[in-house]
Amino acid sequence: MKTIATCVEEILISQPFLEDALSRNILNYSALAEELREPISKMLRKPIKSGAIMMALRRYSPPKEMANKIKLNRVLQNLGDITVRSDLSDYTFKNSNTLIQSHLKMLEVIKDKSNVFFTFTRGVHESNVLISTSLKDQIEQSYKNEFCTSVKDDLSAITIGLPDENTKIAGLYYQFFKRLAWEGISLYEVVSTTNEFTILVEDNVVNNAFSAIKSLKN
Repeated sequence: MKTIATCVEEILISQPFLEDALSRNILNYSALAEELREPISKMLRKPIKSGAIMMALRRYSPPKEMANKIKLNRVLQNLGDITVRSDLSDYTFKNSNTLIQSHLKMLEVIKDKSNVFFTFTRGVHESNVLISTSLKDQIEQSYKNEFCTSVKDDLSAITIGLPDENTKIAGLYYQFFKRLAWEGISLYEVVSTTNEFTILVEDNVVNNAFSAIKSLKN
């Protein structure tokens, strides 16, 4: 049987930003209770007073696993180097039987260029190639027989080094996404390896994104 408390919990869990703000005591309980009065009344199919909701909000305790929280804080404090690469372009190609050959052509072009940024990822139906914009001519030549669905220039990549134990920590990536979302920063793409996490953003927000990521170490 649903109660006001279970309705409050259901709403807060479905809106993690709201739950986070509540746990940090930066919300007005009275205003939030009034905001939730109508949806909770609909959930319980009867009129609910905002005072009862405010009491449930004050009693709400976000589910936390202390051991994981301690590990998470330790990992964030021990993030590795944060590097930024600008002047990047992102290409999206439809997957094909010849795409791997196009990758090989591009790898041959850059094999002696140590300062070039190049990465590619393959999905179920499409693949992305992220490369330094200075090599636009070469990439367009290497992939001339592929079907390109989109091209985006003026991008920057922020790469974060992760400690070895990062794969054992629940909620680590969520911390990055949450912090960037709080700053209103949209992610163009995300690329990760076991111990590196790279976000791709437009050049005009890279400084804000870098500051937001760096603040997680403090």
